[in-house]
Amino acid sequence: MNIVFMGTPAFAVPSLRMLLDEGHQIVAVVTQPDRPQGRKKVLMPTPVKEVAVEHGIPVLQPQRMRSPEAVAELSAYKPDLIVTAAYGQILPKAVLDLPAYGCVNVHGSLLPKYRGGAPIQRSIINGENETGITLMYMAEGLDTGDMIAQEIVAIDEEDTSGSLFERLSIAGAALLKEQMPRITAGRVQAEVQDEQQATYAPNLKREDEKIDWSASTRDIYNQIRGLVPFSGAFSLWNDGVFKVWASRKSDKASKESAPGTVLQLTEQGIEVKTGDASLWLTRVQPSGKKQMNASEFVRGNTMAPGTVLE
Repeated sequence: MNIVFMGTPAFAVPSLRMLLDEGHQIVAVVTQPDRPQGRKKVLMPTPVKEVAVEHGIPVLQPQRMRSPEAVAELSAYKPDLIVTAAYGQILPKAVLDLPAYGCVNVHGSLLPKYRGGAPIQRSIINGENETGITLMYMAEGLDTGDMIAQEIVAIDEEDTSGSLFERLSIAGAALLKEQMPRITAGRVQAEVQDEQQATYAPNLKREDEKIDWSASTRDIYNQIRGLVPFSGAFSLWNDGVFKVWASRKSDKASKESAPGTVLQLTEQGIEVKTGDASLWLTRVQPSGKKQMNASEFVRGNTMAPGTVLE
């Protein structure tokens, strides 16, 4: 059976490696174009491309999968099955109709909850206690296809998006491995999603990263860990962006101070007033500098108690 694998970030790599380890015939890999990274803007391959090159698999990197040229290039590989995991583009009907055994997607949520491009980050930001993997047949809508199987994954109180991405990527590969015999035999009776239960997880925007200090300590704590290790949450201080990469909750309340007020700076961190209590910032990044532990920042900067983060 000719299989085309479509994916881009590290989340997709365990699923691709599993298919290769199990001896499935991957005739091509489709991934996003190389992007410039770092201060020198060096073009870097996607994690999925690196695995494909390692195994000598042809790599397709169309700017737009919807273009007739991209569809024609893909169809030349005569895929019987397409497997996708965090590819990053919506597939047109012309692609969905290519494989006789359909297009199967490894999605990082328990559908129909958290359809869209940022289900893992938003599940943490929203304070969920669990999420999971849904293996589904792709349809023209956004993550609306019939579900093949699901696996629940707990969200720990200390999880960041990074740690949860890693666990879900492994769970996704395991679920795909379990279901591949049924998929390739055409014996799957998939379950239709309940549209009334659908929620959405759109890609994160800059405004999702800005800390609102009038929110609760728990909500800000969840926001910060939900943005690690990607963009990071931020506030404004000293005419620049002040990023926060780690924090610790506190139940201490200070009615006298406005939200965003720095209450104290110690070796343990920077205590900031929130809407209902306070939050200890334990890893930060002032504008123009690298990430650092708060203890290092406290020793070398001019922030003082009474400073208000905006």
